[in-house]
Amino acid sequence: MIDGSPLALLFLAAAYLVGTFPSAQLVAGRRGIDPTRAGSGNPGATNVYRTAGRRAGLLVFVADVGKGALAAGLGWALVSRPWGLYCWLAATLGHVLPVTRRLRGGKGVATAGGGVWVLFPAVAAIDMVLFAAVARFSRTASLGSITMAVASPPLIWAFGGTGREVVVAVLISGLVLVRHEGNIRRLASGQESSWRGSGGEPDGSAG
Repeated sequence: MIDGSPLALLFLAAAYLVGTFPSAQLVAGRRGIDPTRAGSGNPGATNVYRTAGRRAGLLVFVADVGKGALAAGLGWALVSRPWGLYCWLAATLGHVLPVTRRLRGGKGVATAGGGVWVLFPAVAAIDMVLFAAVARFSRTASLGSITMAVASPPLIWAFGGTGREVVVAVLISGLVLVRHEGNIRRLASGQESSWRGSGGEPDGSAG
């Protein structure tokens, strides 16, 4: 057991670096598109989908989910479940605030979701149903993402999550909600774009 040792802290740093992996830039860049300058400017799966195509968006989504899943899974398997939680948080933070790109990252939905699938699969399944239902009804992907962020901590608690697990989930959900501040304002004013919108419209889903 290396829980709490310097080696465990290295896992935390590695999880953050995993989160900084520039999946959107690499995938869209192969098509000559910079997702930080095209469309909404958000380096996430939805903006890549809108500006570089469906296949590119799907690749970015899978990569971003994988970042959260890999960090949480390795932290849990190689150190302990609590450190799986911390690595989940670190990877999401790395995606949202990457030091390699002047702290200008994505919105954290997919990366956070990857960790949920590893640590709380039942919650992840419910989150996906909520996202699909809300996004389809409202036709705004951002509202689906916001709903998942709000729902995850109480769902984790309802499924018997520990206080530590709920606190980490609240921190991650708060990070995602802060990154959706613009979307929340547009939703409140009725100006948020439809998920059928073009690449030049505001972005607000997996990223």
